[in-house]
Amino acid sequence: MKNVTTLFLLLLSFVLGAQSSLPDDYLPSSFHADRREALRKQMPTGSVAVFFANPERNRSNDVDYVYHQDPDFYYLTGYKEPNAALLVFSENQKDENGNTYNEVLFVQEKNKQAEQWNGYRLGVEGAKQKLGFSKVYNGIEFHDFPIDYNSFSQVFFHGFHDDYRDSKRNQADLFSLIAAFKNKVNFADYKPPHQAQQNLYGLIKATEVENSANVAQTIDRYLMRFPELKEDELLTSYAKADIATRKELKQKVSLKLEKSSSSIINLQELGKMMATLREVKTAEELKLLNKAIQISAIGQVEVMKAMHPGMSEREIQGIHEFVFKKYGAEYEGYPSIVGGGHNGCVLHYIDNSKTKVGNDLVLMDLGAEYHGYTADVTRTIPANGTFTKEQKEIYDLVYRAQEAGIAAAKVGNAFGATDQAAREVINKGLVALGIVKSEAEARQYFPHGTSHYIGLDVHDAGNYGPLQENMVITVEPGIYIPENSDCDSKWWGIAVRIEDCILVTKNGPENLSAGAPRTSEAIEKTMKESSVLNDFVLPTID
Repeated sequence: MKNVTTLFLLLLSFVLGAQSSLPDDYLPSSFHADRREALRKQMPTGSVAVFFANPERNRSNDVDYVYHQDPDFYYLTGYKEPNAALLVFSENQKDENGNTYNEVLFVQEKNKQAEQWNGYRLGVEGAKQKLGFSKVYNGIEFHDFPIDYNSFSQVFFHGFHDDYRDSKRNQADLFSLIAAFKNKVNFADYKPPHQAQQNLYGLIKATEVENSANVAQTIDRYLMRFPELKEDELLTSYAKADIATRKELKQKVSLKLEKSSSSIINLQELGKMMATLREVKTAEELKLLNKAIQISAIGQVEVMKAMHPGMSEREIQGIHEFVFKKYGAEYEGYPSIVGGGHNGCVLHYIDNSKTKVGNDLVLMDLGAEYHGYTADVTRTIPANGTFTKEQKEIYDLVYRAQEAGIAAAKVGNAFGATDQAAREVINKGLVALGIVKSEAEARQYFPHGTSHYIGLDVHDAGNYGPLQENMVITVEPGIYIPENSDCDSKWWGIAVRIEDCILVTKNGPENLSAGAPRTSEAIEKTMKESSVLNDFVLPTID
């Protein structure tokens, strides 16, 4: 027994000792506190916002996927463990001892046995010391925490996706935390409003009954467009009723609107508030995001040097991801896309199973995630080091489109300005090459948008309004011509996307991923350079 105890203590000390070797460039606790304060300033008087950690997700049997925190939760707390909840209040609250507070964090409790198997936990004291919270409790205390949600003007939270499991044995797991919260806010009685239904109710309330014929016609159109609204007896009755009955129905609609507006539950606004915060990056965020982008660009360069026709898509993926790990990136920001030839025409191709890329173009869309922030960089290169005539014509067209898109990434421009600029170049270019007969046909070969935000998510939160200073967006035009397309067969199987991470500044756009060559000439030149992997030869396996 003594030996077992000694072994346990040695293992535990090893786990705890490992904590002293962690990276030292994580976001500071002051960043997260500042973000909570920024959220608080957006919240209306007398409100509370409630956040839950991401669920743990099962891979198979008793193996879970590597845990990844909910981006909003991490943004506001820095906490990276599961089974947690955060309350943010618009104003100071008072506890039973008269102490004031405006936020509460619930974490999973310390557990030596669990930590031996699955790693160190911060616990209550660790969350106070490392994350800077003053009011922290174990998750089990969430159930009986003295808070009356009905006393708040609004309770903000994200809608539930019900994609979490009940561990049965843990009364402080995410399943139990959410169940307790739903009970406290009477979530079972809440029926989220259908936006079209709300629009029609508002129209009925605002229109005099004598002028209600047009309203009835509008209701009929909505019922055809949204068949689920036919279950609403108020709407279906109003459309068919006479004037006298419509007066009665109008009163019922007004009462229903008052009742729905009196609900404390608000599932719509929290996403908008968080998007407003996250779409513009702070200096601390830009430092981490820029590092993720540089790592990803270096990965592209190293693959250009190492590429040869005998490579498999998966080997190419492995070189990228080796570079990511070499620089300390914890994850890939999204499943890596490596598509040779026709496979590149599949926009989210992640099989990466082609055993030899041959003389095809290889589209490589990969991004390192560093301390939560993910890059998104795409290059398309010829596997044999030289573009064919057709490949180069398509590549150079996409490059010119990207240049136009990047130039449009200016403060004050509409978010869609990059897409409009890039699409105009590609539309005209495809006509000039004879691939399409008119610009209207070009979308089939460029079917996606040109830009999105990046940050804690590869498609990061944002409101898609005018571009602002310190937003980071992608500019990623592409042309994809699958086999058997309605054009000359010489173009078939050519897929090109060029994607860079662009910082919007007051002085114009800055390409953060410019370290990876973009022009066809620069790519061919880089591919002639020697690779450190040339001498890395593994034994043959039958």
